[in-house]
Amino acid sequence: MLKKKILISSFDLAIGGVERSLIGLLNQIDYNKYEVDLMLFKHEGEFLSFLPSGPHLLAEVPQYTTFRKSIQQIAKEGYFPIAMSRLVAKSFSSFHGKVKKVDEPGYLTIQYGWEMTNPFLPKLNKEYDVAIGFLWPHNFIGGKVKAKKRIGWIHTDYSNIYVNKKVECRMWNKLDKIVAVSEECSKTFLNVFPDYKDKTSVIENILSPEFIRDQANKEIPEEIKKTSGKKILVTVGRLSHAKGLDYAVKACKELIDKGYDVEWYVVGYGPLEDELLRLINDLELKNRFILLGKKVNPYPYIKACDIYVQPSRYEGKAVTIREAQILGKPVVITNFPTAKSQARDEYDALITSLTIDGIVKGISRLIDDKKLKESIITNIRKKNYGNEYEVEKLYELIEA
Repeated sequence: MLKKKILISSFDLAIGGVERSLIGLLNQIDYNKYEVDLMLFKHEGEFLSFLPSGPHLLAEVPQYTTFRKSIQQIAKEGYFPIAMSRLVAKSFSSFHGKVKKVDEPGYLTIQYGWEMTNPFLPKLNKEYDVAIGFLWPHNFIGGKVKAKKRIGWIHTDYSNIYVNKKVECRMWNKLDKIVAVSEECSKTFLNVFPDYKDKTSVIENILSPEFIRDQANKEIPEEIKKTSGKKILVTVGRLSHAKGLDYAVKACKELIDKGYDVEWYVVGYGPLEDELLRLINDLELKNRFILLGKKVNPYPYIKACDIYVQPSRYEGKAVTIREAQILGKPVVITNFPTAKSQARDEYDALITSLTIDGIVKGISRLIDDKKLKESIITNIRKKNYGNEYEVEKLYELIEA
């Protein structure tokens, strides 16, 4: 029997939840049944070393590498039409964002960037049975790939982002199936785009508990010094508005002012690093709230904590919450719109209000209420968080 030809596309394999999810998926696909090509726009990222041998990594296409480069660098390399398109897109999205008073116009910038650059991007020559876009937006699989079926992933909570609906619909209309990473993620998307209900389904991010536990035992994080009575808090995530780390810094200050001996470590990097460092300095938290930067393997840091905290403003599906639970850690998460799809309050996590005060109360409660903390840990250890079977849902979409 001939193997079906599958293309999976994404940007790169830099450290991030989406990229870890992609590695999880690639590790579960049955390569005896499917011939898989992987199109990464840029062959870079700390997770490249985790790529399994199953998929065939396609060569970089220079025009697509520009999506991770500055406009100045693109022009310097001679791709003037792409550079001009990106410049126009940036100006247009900035204007649109100001008119609509959008807090985070980044999604508009990406939308317009693809829309206006599209005429200058080459098509792939090979034909596929199925083309899968793993990271939004999906203009590439929608217009630059010959495929009998096109599937696009959603990792984002649409109730918290602003996009140009007309531009977005032009993209989704070219796809046959849409996959959300959680029921709540699907719900927020369909609240904005109800017309796509019949072609939207849910496939959760694939996690292997065995892999996570193995990685957690690989090293001991030297930065974390445990002493008697001190509580270690850890958060893993991009330093961005969505992750609510400005709230976390202020919550850390309040906890210390209330007499709690805590140190809060953040594994991750991102655009708000300088802003967060200024806030840490202003609140005199230099040795109490520590930005650790990029870590290829975040699991030893999660393993080292007393409480894992996710102070996000919004999430599609936070892989890190599940990873912390797999490592048996009590979790405090804010009540972002998809939070209840991640955990059950007071059963396998503590869900707090999405405020600084809420984060403070959640953490202090888990420190003070030892019975509640032990109950959550017991419930976590009873539960099997592995979901390798989710790949079967993808097979159903491919074969349908």
